[in-house]
Amino acid sequence: MSETPADPPATKPPSSIAAAAFVSSFDRFAVSPLLVLIATDLGASLTQSLAVASLYYLAYGLSQPVWGVLSDRFGRVRLMRLTLVAAAIAGLASALAPGLITLIIARAFAGAFYGAIVPTSLTYVGDTVAEKHRQPALADLMAAIAIGTALATAASGLIADWLDWRIVFAVPAVLAVVCCFGLNGLREIRSDGGGGMLRTLWSAISHRWVLLVAGLAFVEGAAVLGVLTLMAPALQAQGVGAGPAGLATAAYGLGVIVTSRMIRFLSARLTMPRLMALGGSTTVIGYAVVAVHVSIPTIFIAAALLGATWSFLHSSLQTWSTSVLPEARGTVVSLFAGCLFGGSALGAAAGGAIGAAAQWTVLFASTAAVMLVLTVVTVLSRRAYERRSG
Repeated sequence: MSETPADPPATKPPSSIAAAAFVSSFDRFAVSPLLVLIATDLGASLTQSLAVASLYYLAYGLSQPVWGVLSDRFGRVRLMRLTLVAAAIAGLASALAPGLITLIIARAFAGAFYGAIVPTSLTYVGDTVAEKHRQPALADLMAAIAIGTALATAASGLIADWLDWRIVFAVPAVLAVVCCFGLNGLREIRSDGGGGMLRTLWSAISHRWVLLVAGLAFVEGAAVLGVLTLMAPALQAQGVGAGPAGLATAAYGLGVIVTSRMIRFLSARLTMPRLMALGGSTTVIGYAVVAVHVSIPTIFIAAALLGATWSFLHSSLQTWSTSVLPEARGTVVSLFAGCLFGGSALGAAAGGAIGAAAQWTVLFASTAAVMLVLTVVTVLSRRAYERRSG
């Protein structure tokens, strides 16, 4: 890595990195309370408007291997600055889109460019923070991301109700430009791997533990992020307005903020498999609750429990991804994120089809079952990895 030798060891992510991750998270999660309003305003069905979210996630996911290789080759900070500017342009295009097709295309470009921010920030933490401090540092970064999530889901519905849904896309575009300037002066880090971009990519995709962790991330993305996107529409299908629906699902961000503060304490006392089991169990319970009855209180409870899953299960998978192949860390983390958001695109699309048929109980109950299987497989896999590594 190219970094300043005299720098003291880091234990937290830089504030400018956390701010950029916050903006990316805000843009990603703001759309959920808007889907019904977009469909109404642009003369589309809910299924059609869901493409605004699902194609965003798909572009976010598919772009990851490219960003990972480029960050290893040309530097983390340089990549983040360039993609923040491009994402801002796509965000403004989203706010000005005259029709649904234009909006879908603009959001897909926004997803592709914002897709560089969070995985690159995670890689930056992996590069600069020692492994014994890494999970708490990643939890700190996730707290910033969670604040973006909570504000996005809470504020976007209110802004759309009181003003216009287009303003919601313009806000993170402006903030992205501000963050670009905030990254000035941050020390650059890039991989020293001299084997070339293709060799780095091949070393990642041919590594069985990398493939396993990426596969687990894909299922997690579908079951957690994909179905989370449909919680606000599930409430709106019961006659709840966009504002209250957004506030209820904002409990996800609040759940991440609260439980991420526990990571430093718990990671020192629980093995990673046990932390994974705790995190997976909370989502199983959350989806089971909302499968019984969809209402503001049950969505609030389920969303908060998903936040705990993100802190305990996802942060563990994320930490695993930063250490499984250190010589290609940027590429591995980006593959991990790509699978996560590729899964979320599939989850949003498949779940949206089930929701459009008013089968919300089927959606949430089946997702609880998927999460139960995922939790068991993840815990057993991590234990096997630790035995082999030890």
